[in-house]
Amino acid sequence: MGTSPEITMILFVAVGCFMAYPEAVTAKHTGITRHYTFNIKPKNIIRLCHTKSIVTVNGKFPGPRVIIREGDRLLVKVVNHVPNNISIHWHGVRQLRSGWADGPSYITQCPIQIGHSYVYNFTVTGQRGTLFWHAHISWLRATVYGPLIILPRRNESYPFVKPYKEVPILFGEWFNADPEAVINQSLQTGGGPNVSDAYTFNGLPGPLYNCSAKDTYKLKVKPGKTYLLRLINAALNDELFFSIADHSLTVVEADAVYVKPFETNVLMITPGQTTNVLLRAKSTAPNVTFLMLARPYATGMGTFDNTTVAGILEYETPYSSLKNRPLLKPGLPAINATNFVANFTSKFRSLATAKFPANVPQKVDKKFFFTVGLGTKPCPKNQTCQGPTNTPKFAASMNNISFALPRTALLQSHFFSQYSKAVYTTDFPAFPLIPFNYTGTPPNNTLVNNGTKLVVIPFNTSVEVVLQDTSILGAESHPLHLHGYNFYVVGQGFGNFDPENDPPNFNLVDPVERNTIGVPSGGWVAIRFQADNPGVWLMHCHFDVHQSWGLGMAWVVLDGELPNQKLPPPPSDLPKC
Repeated sequence: MGTSPEITMILFVAVGCFMAYPEAVTAKHTGITRHYTFNIKPKNIIRLCHTKSIVTVNGKFPGPRVIIREGDRLLVKVVNHVPNNISIHWHGVRQLRSGWADGPSYITQCPIQIGHSYVYNFTVTGQRGTLFWHAHISWLRATVYGPLIILPRRNESYPFVKPYKEVPILFGEWFNADPEAVINQSLQTGGGPNVSDAYTFNGLPGPLYNCSAKDTYKLKVKPGKTYLLRLINAALNDELFFSIADHSLTVVEADAVYVKPFETNVLMITPGQTTNVLLRAKSTAPNVTFLMLARPYATGMGTFDNTTVAGILEYETPYSSLKNRPLLKPGLPAINATNFVANFTSKFRSLATAKFPANVPQKVDKKFFFTVGLGTKPCPKNQTCQGPTNTPKFAASMNNISFALPRTALLQSHFFSQYSKAVYTTDFPAFPLIPFNYTGTPPNNTLVNNGTKLVVIPFNTSVEVVLQDTSILGAESHPLHLHGYNFYVVGQGFGNFDPENDPPNFNLVDPVERNTIGVPSGGWVAIRFQADNPGVWLMHCHFDVHQSWGLGMAWVVLDGELPNQKLPPPPSDLPKC
């Protein structure tokens, strides 16, 4: 991995559990180019007394930290040494006029094939905080993921107390089986996939799992110090509650956007979301060991990994032995604590200051209403399927359209428009074609339509989207992620969205700005964004099983009139299909 001397210094102090606050580095910062190399290669890993070969970046699990500053340019050469096709998504990066580097396979690029490479080339503009990178093809992100840490510009401070140290904590899921085999079997049979065998903190399952006591994540703290925990949910299919025994956390950032600080004992974080929290260590070291726990928040009818991952928070003390210390365990909400989740989500607010404004669109040019949920598709003839009633297959859709991945990348097709009509159509419905009682008694017909349908919007259109959960196969929370943009969460509620009575209650002053939001189970959420970034941008559920079943769509944002409002041509090394 090639780095500048400044980043080398930061990485040097980042060895081990902590990333030291980088103010001590004296090199003048004006926005520079950072170089990384990602070698995609297999590595034998032992977890839960089970040895298997997994796909990794540079042999690391989780993958290496990428550390940059706001305003830096990032060049990451990805070299594929495994039989799987691969692509890397820089989750939450705005990718302003750099859509070719966004990474979702068959959306902005064809995947990188074995023996080939691709350089992701983009500049991080107007963003600082915690994001992450992950594979964006099939279920490879089960093991191919890592933190993307964007430090403030040189000589700029955080809008909160300077932390003593910074600690990335990635929540993941571990499968004893090959995740690719798991989803392939599910798609073939039409049934739900086998669930994971464990959750992990930074790749470690912890003492509550079989033969995993030695694979326990430990967070060591000094009394009286403040730590910035960079929390990332990289799990495939599960929203998670997180708590540390007898410690409160102050939320200061979400999805790389500062928020009005608030305290909580329990966090809920969906796949695709990042949350920065301040942990203040107790002033004197107690003779106690504190457990950190994470377990799922689940509301759907399907099976899920109903286990708990544990880590240990321990104080650096003169006490001789940890074994004699009492072990404190935090309380967590019930698995289906939807009211807790709604209350927690509503606490997030933008700073809305002169330096960090909330530029929420006050007027809306185009309104959309998308239903989100599960459905079915027919079982092929002469095949027995294992879907919800044994005859059809599970499917997922938005506005009853199950998204079909094309065989050619959509962005390429759009840019060289001569053959785009053979790859996709532009008739994705702005509203459900057949309205029904979305959260009430489900309709008898649960079949979805399939297609690669997109929405085309002019440059700089202000957009409002209401995302409505459906109860067709059971109400369920769905974490929706929008590529290429942040959006403002202006409203949310339970039941069916009321277009007359709900909008007057929208928050247009300090709504939270995110890239991933949970559509409430049995409810709706309203988002707004300004379409100021030309390209083709995927919007999808960040449960990989739902994405595999087709829960997604894509926006085509046209070029503007000015040169800096147009998408540049693709790079010469763009992978071919």
